[in-house]
Amino acid sequence: MPTLQDQPTPQPQPLPRRPRRKHPTMADVAEAAGVSVMTVSYAYNHPDRVAAHTRERVLATADEIGYKRPHPTASALRRGAPLQIGIVLGEHLTYAFDDPVASAFLSGVASECVTRGMGMTMIPVTGEEGPKDSARILSMDVAGYIVWATSDDNPLLSALEETGQPVVVSGGPAREGWGLVHLDDTTAAREVARLALHGRQHPAIIALPEAQHRTQALRYGPDPQAITFEVHRRRLEGYRAAVEEAGLNWADVPVLFLGRNDGDEAHEGVDKLLLHHPATDALICMSDQIALGALPVIRASGRAVPGAITVTGWDDGPVAKQHGLTTVRQSLRDQGVLCARMLFDDHLTAMEAPCSVIARSTTAG
Repeated sequence: MPTLQDQPTPQPQPLPRRPRRKHPTMADVAEAAGVSVMTVSYAYNHPDRVAAHTRERVLATADEIGYKRPHPTASALRRGAPLQIGIVLGEHLTYAFDDPVASAFLSGVASECVTRGMGMTMIPVTGEEGPKDSARILSMDVAGYIVWATSDDNPLLSALEETGQPVVVSGGPAREGWGLVHLDDTTAAREVARLALHGRQHPAIIALPEAQHRTQALRYGPDPQAITFEVHRRRLEGYRAAVEEAGLNWADVPVLFLGRNDGDEAHEGVDKLLLHHPATDALICMSDQIALGALPVIRASGRAVPGAITVTGWDDGPVAKQHGLTTVRQSLRDQGVLCARMLFDDHLTAMEAPCSVIARSTTAG
């Protein structure tokens, strides 16, 4: 991927369609149970119109063949109710308003909902042990779900599968039959890391969470495959490739995993990191928020940027250009639009959204 200066974001290129997993239909239940489709519909929507033993047979048959409850879109249309889509962040509800990246993504989803006369329901997640979060998802009467990038081990994913509704994921993880909007994170990470590493010997990485527990941790040369957030895993793979291409030992590279995408946490983390690793001459950050939280610490320590230490980010938000931050440009708003369009489309696909490396003054190359 060539390094680019500021320029218009290229248009997304659709990938070949992924086959959508076929779910049993109401007609399949009717045929297997030996009743009419109308009887199956009544068994779910008007049980008082069906004999108890017939309803029991219909529900038992539905369980046997893996049929889920009737699609909320069809139910809502019959009721004349406004349609809603569910937004699952995998974070506390306040994250949607505190994190500028998440806000931009949700703005894109909302714009598409407005165009189509749809509503959107934020599904709050507590992150606490127990079934409450999953039960909240299962209780929602929505036409489908959009999921903000989350970890492979997030229990909410199983709950989403259990609903039998359309699901589109931003970033990952990918699951069979679900839509996916993602980036070529590995290539972009390798290219931006090359800029940070040019002529450097002692890099460090400030990373987004390594797992669902979101505990801050310092690792040395961690195996990217151990990271359960797919997006963060791909970025770390790209960083490692650049480190090794530079002839450096990955096992010596300190990687500080943060609990969330937060500038204040990055500020404190970088302060501690530089205290223990004063020779650090390249700081590769997984987000602009992190990089912008790190810059004041670096400058307060008397280190010149990029002379003594280079810094890179990811996202290219409005403030990144103001601070001359070398970063990876992506449009979270456009990705939100793509996710919403994919959810409303009958054919779930995978799409690779565009991104590019933007070289500015925080790197010397």
